[in-house]
Amino acid sequence: MRLATPVCMTNEGVTTQGTVCFDPQSTQGTPLTGLALPLPLERCGDAVFCAAHGLRYPMVGGSMAKGISSAAMVIELGQHGMLGFFGSAGLPLETVDATITQLQQALPEGPFGVNLIHSPNEPDLENALVDLYLKRNVHLIEASAFLSLSPAVVRYRLHGIHRDGQGNIVTPNRIIAKVSREEVARHFLSPPPQKILDELVAQHVITAEQAALARQIPMAEDVTAEADSGGHTDNRPALSLFPTICALRDTLHQEFGYATKPRVGLGGGIATPTSAAAAIAMGAAYLVTGTVNQACCESGTSDIVRQMLAEARQADIAMAPAADMFEMGVDVQVLKRGTMFSMRAAKLYELYKRYASLDQLPVDERDKLEKTFFRASLNDVWNSTREFFLKRDPRQVQRAEQDPKHLMALVFRSYLGQATHWANDGDTSRRMDFQIWCGPSMGAFNEWVRGSFLEQPHQRRVVCVNLNILFGAAVLTRANTLRRQGVVLNEADVLTTPLTTEQIKECLRD
Repeated sequence: MRLATPVCMTNEGVTTQGTVCFDPQSTQGTPLTGLALPLPLERCGDAVFCAAHGLRYPMVGGSMAKGISSAAMVIELGQHGMLGFFGSAGLPLETVDATITQLQQALPEGPFGVNLIHSPNEPDLENALVDLYLKRNVHLIEASAFLSLSPAVVRYRLHGIHRDGQGNIVTPNRIIAKVSREEVARHFLSPPPQKILDELVAQHVITAEQAALARQIPMAEDVTAEADSGGHTDNRPALSLFPTICALRDTLHQEFGYATKPRVGLGGGIATPTSAAAAIAMGAAYLVTGTVNQACCESGTSDIVRQMLAEARQADIAMAPAADMFEMGVDVQVLKRGTMFSMRAAKLYELYKRYASLDQLPVDERDKLEKTFFRASLNDVWNSTREFFLKRDPRQVQRAEQDPKHLMALVFRSYLGQATHWANDGDTSRRMDFQIWCGPSMGAFNEWVRGSFLEQPHQRRVVCVNLNILFGAAVLTRANTLRRQGVVLNEADVLTTPLTTEQIKECLRD
């Protein structure tokens, strides 16, 4: 429990004072049978990562779209030495702009970041977000759901790149890339593509000198290996994904000779001390939490969703078509228990693949959609969808009016997009249609906290939850060190049940 002091095991038990020796034949002290060195929470990750981002603890609250990772959550984490990312995806630009102001006022020296989600079907939106971040001097983003690098994310990374007086390359803007595929990790662990550099030079966005500097840096100094998570995910097992990304990082670092070796963190499944201890044992530079934060009081969702998440088990999840990449067949992981969203979303994608337009839908299928899914005629749904895209991206409307299948996709996507708003707003009339991004780690967390004060949703505070995960991981790490030395520990010797924030701070003070 007292992480700042060593644990010395002898034949007589635990000792914290006196003289111990490693030689069992020595008469100069008590023979040592087991030793666990101090393990402050600050050492449970990469110290360079923490220094680079101004953190005390190597804990990151990952971004969750549509403000689910809210300003309140980001501020709480930042004020307690952890890093949070605001979930800007799917929000109007004016909302993102106002939130940046709020974050900069509450955390003038940081740490905080904002999400940039890949929008392959809406590049103008991605560009608009980058324009906003550059204008507002947002120097850290979490890049998520990228399939390949876009000119927008490269432009963000290279803005203001220069050499300092000592000749070192300085990049004011940093990216933490969230990836679950090797080919995507390669993009972010490599320098920006030459083709995009040439385009940016031709457009006078960067100079030729800046392009030359860009060839010497990775797109991201930090890459999160995202395993089986909520939202966009490939359901990758962490035990396979993390070492693969680390090996790729090592290869590319050697190939390009970066001044600073990129760091690899782990997210997706980090919800208990045991999973966090496993990540630490594998050498994760930092830990990323997500789904468990959505169940906390500070998240930008509704109380009814928090209650549903608190009741979730590991098997209560499913894959469903993603609204932003519907036509591409990309899925997101969502909560299945208590809703019919995953089944209804899958039905929409099935109809989209089978038919060329709304007019081709069988009468019974169309009738079912209008009565149970949309609760309106498909013509009315298209009219409202059309109005939405005329403001957001008029080119989508132009394309839809020429391509009936694209029109059908936009209509179906409207259901998927609104399903998240119904959940965040707590619209009980639409409970069966709630889209709640959720990974199996939620069930693991609920099992761990069962019977403790954290079992109740209203007690779940984001700092308390994340500190408990990290603190418990440190305790387990030291316990496992002793076990590997042959020390037999009783369950009572290894306390990983949740503590209050004040109890944890008291333990850390000693």
